[in-house]
Amino acid sequence: MELADYGWWAQAVRWAHIGSGIMWIGHLWYFNFTQTPTMPKIPTELRPAVVRFILPEALFWFRWGAMFTLVFGLILAYMNGYLIDAIKLGIGSNNHKFTAIGFGMWFGAIMWFNVWFIIMPNQNKVMGVTPATPDEINAARRTAGLASRINTLLSIPMLYCMVFAAHYY
Repeated sequence: MELADYGWWAQAVRWAHIGSGIMWIGHLWYFNFTQTPTMPKIPTELRPAVVRFILPEALFWFRWGAMFTLVFGLILAYMNGYLIDAIKLGIGSNNHKFTAIGFGMWFGAIMWFNVWFIIMPNQNKVMGVTPATPDEINAARRTAGLASRINTLLSIPMLYCMVFAAHYY
């Protein structure tokens, strides 16, 4: 089935994919370019408020933005008829669009994995959701920060691949 066969639903899924992607990458960049560099400048007595009130809310939208971006992206690839070709990075199809979108999808999947299985479990220790010793909290903060920076670096080629695939002629 081609995208046109899905009519309105195809555009709704595309809109949801793009919207949740903006939510996810926007929060990713907020954490790495705003919150993390600003935290040392915040007076010590005010930092718990950020960890207790702002961080949990931002991480909620960050985490679920990642999940919905991945899910809607996979649905969109299926609706467009290139899911398997993209997963295979276009190998065997000789189609540059499938290769580009495939790399973008794999970067996104790696980033999603980092969010759900590295960043969030470690941030839960930092926020006190998961019990941890002070040493474990410091290690968790470093691990989550490193995974977040890796995601920030991966977000650039991921976005490029997605745009390239959509605009390759």
